[in-house]
Amino acid sequence: MPELLFILSCSLGFAILFTWGFRHLPGERWQMLAVVPSRRSGRGSWQGTNFTFYGFLVACSTTGGALLTLILLRSVAVGLWGALLLLLIILAVTLPAAKIMARVVEKKRHTFTIGGAFFCGLVMAPWVVMAVNWWLRARGVPQIDMIVLLAALAIGYTLGEGLGRLACVSFGCCYGKPVKDCGRLSRLLFGRLSFVFTGPTKKAVYEGALEGERLVPVQAMTSILYTATAMICAYLFLTSHFVAALLISLVVSQVWRFFSETLRADFRGLGKVSAYQKMSLAALPYIAAVAFFAPQPVQAAQPSILQGLTIFTQPVPMISLQLLWFIIFLVFGRSTVTASTVSFHLVREHVP
Repeated sequence: MPELLFILSCSLGFAILFTWGFRHLPGERWQMLAVVPSRRSGRGSWQGTNFTFYGFLVACSTTGGALLTLILLRSVAVGLWGALLLLLIILAVTLPAAKIMARVVEKKRHTFTIGGAFFCGLVMAPWVVMAVNWWLRARGVPQIDMIVLLAALAIGYTLGEGLGRLACVSFGCCYGKPVKDCGRLSRLLFGRLSFVFTGPTKKAVYEGALEGERLVPVQAMTSILYTATAMICAYLFLTSHFVAALLISLVVSQVWRFFSETLRADFRGLGKVSAYQKMSLAALPYIAAVAFFAPQPVQAAQPSILQGLTIFTQPVPMISLQLLWFIIFLVFGRSTVTASTVSFHLVREHVP
């Protein structure tokens, strides 16, 4: 019963967040979060560095996914230090990969790719688990079941990307095709349930010249599907169905990644089938092989969400997550494709 209550409470919170986000984030108001004056450009005016809601939401979604992973791992009594070490190694690779893979595939320096970063993390995750288990074994600490760990990571990733699509709505990236260019059924379906982006700094506007156009809400569909999948798989995890939780979260997310790109209008690299779509298809047999050839399972404790939630009482993971949020916000929130000018003046009537 506590497990179901946890899942339902989280689902309600996400539903409220999406209802607000899908309504407001496409507007021009919700792209820039703050401007920090960086260089003087004249009397009373400064060149500013823009920090975006994109970075804020990516930081929140990544930290939220990592938090869910830790909660699930603690629910089966996985050692805290082993779980933190694993997350640290994977994030140390995937965060830089988000920019490197975008540069390789799209030939752009000032953009990111979650799909490319995920593929790098997926490929290395089983090997990192084995390395961490070797480190734990050398210290006489109980090892971690690979399937349990990969399932928790997959669920955390699915939730993180689902919530992270709100960042795409805010920046206007990963945008869908114009509804008017779709088939009749799609026009009927998305005639009202569409995104309309405004503001010259939205990517759908400056790259796609689609300001004021009704666009297929690919980001919203991805958010809802991925978050719902993460919640269902989290419940499967908490009821000891670890293999099902792992395979369902990855199959749903990667099949949808492949299909959803056919609904998008942004540049995804050359060719009819993008490199990201090929990565999503390659991920499926890879993770199936990992699940089949995984080492003999380590006996996992019966999941208990009450035990998992004790993570909030432990300072090390909480401080680590706050540092993670801050680093991600600095990396992804500092805009390099927009600039601003800031001026300051006195309000004379308020001066005594």
